[in-house]
Amino acid sequence: MTPSAADLATFIDHTLLKPEATRADVERTIADAAELGTYSVCLSPSFLPVEVPAGLKVAVVCGFPSGKHHAEVKAAEAALSVAQGADEIDMVIDIGAAVEGRYEVVEAEIRAVRTAVPAPTVLKVIIESAALSDDAIVAVCEAAVAAGADFVKTSTGFHPAGGASVHAVRLMKQTVGDRAEVKASGGIRTRAAAEEMIAAGATRLGLSSSRDILADRAASGDY
Repeated sequence: MTPSAADLATFIDHTLLKPEATRADVERTIADAAELGTYSVCLSPSFLPVEVPAGLKVAVVCGFPSGKHHAEVKAAEAALSVAQGADEIDMVIDIGAAVEGRYEVVEAEIRAVRTAVPAPTVLKVIIESAALSDDAIVAVCEAAVAAGADFVKTSTGFHPAGGASVHAVRLMKQTVGDRAEVKASGGIRTRAAAEEMIAAGATRLGLSSSRDILADRAASGDY
């Protein structure tokens, strides 16, 4: 079945991660999210704390966008974000460690963040799937599950290799099964593409052009 716009909105983390974003941009993003009925807003940590309507979750990125931060720094950033009101943390792994096959490093940094922000904080792990081989995607997803992540997430949307793909979402879901959920993000510019990601196994979507996509208008750009 094709979801209604209202149903599709409940999958969305309405996202604002542009480096040049202002406080006024954040206020507009929160207002849009409330109007559209999205699940959450996803913001940069320096904007915290923010006021949001009841029922709207706040997600914040960590180690973004490169992932080239010490595990201790990622853990501290995540803990500060939660202390300032974040409900969910979207952390970027050390992608180079994954490319090299040093999955123990990836698992250790995810575990450090998980320890710093235990449940009920939701932890999503951004693996930058377009930059990884299928074998690496599987291994990193296994590491994320072993370290206690709630979600594996395709992309930052800032990597030149690209964003989410149906293939990556399907492979990630096949790997984690019922042990974790999958978030698709990066380059999703049409409603059809959003629905394809859900059909492939995504239960959350990272979108910055939520209004256009829900109205079935092609977005000019999406993180």
